[in-house]
Amino acid sequence: MKLKTTVTNEQSVIEQLSQYRQKKARIQVLSNYSVGAGITVSRLNEDDQLQELHRKLRGLPSYLYLSKREQELETVAHIYLSRYPAGIKAQKRAVPAHAPDPEDTQLLQELRRKIQKVIAARGYDVREGIDEIIERLTELQDLQAEVGQIDTVLQALESYRPEYARIIQRHLIDEVAWEEVAKEMSLSKSVFYRWRKKAIEEYEKLAIC
Repeated sequence: MKLKTTVTNEQSVIEQLSQYRQKKARIQVLSNYSVGAGITVSRLNEDDQLQELHRKLRGLPSYLYLSKREQELETVAHIYLSRYPAGIKAQKRAVPAHAPDPEDTQLLQELRRKIQKVIAARGYDVREGIDEIIERLTELQDLQAEVGQIDTVLQALESYRPEYARIIQRHLIDEVAWEEVAKEMSLSKSVFYRWRKKAIEEYEKLAIC
């Protein structure tokens, strides 16, 4: 049972590391995705514009940016917006698309359109709607967190076992054949694979939070 668990953990680490370059590439694509008006998803992520929208709805007097009808929407919406979280995922959940009452559902959907209207008023031409933009922001942030975690663990491993960090970087992330990596490090096949196993074990220990 212990052997099976060890093998499973090792496979999980290898799979995570082998996806590193693909995730970096996806981050690059997402970062350059345009939402209109010359604004990219990475710009939205850096400026945290969606959090600013919630702050605006929460902090400014309603009459400054809401019509009488929209003030009515705000009043009803506060029933469902009992908190204003900062995280992108939580922000998406903060304005539900549906409610138990059909009239409330209509009001909430109008509010979502209002948030989209505010984004446009701030100079963002929302091309595909707020939901799709939030999905891309969420994916970007999740991938950045995953890649950042790998980078952090590798840096920590480099600080005390640089040879292990090099094997992980060259063989598991860069996908260089073991023969070439072993040659670069002047290792025999048996030593290379012994170090490779230990490198994965050390990586796994450091990655556990």
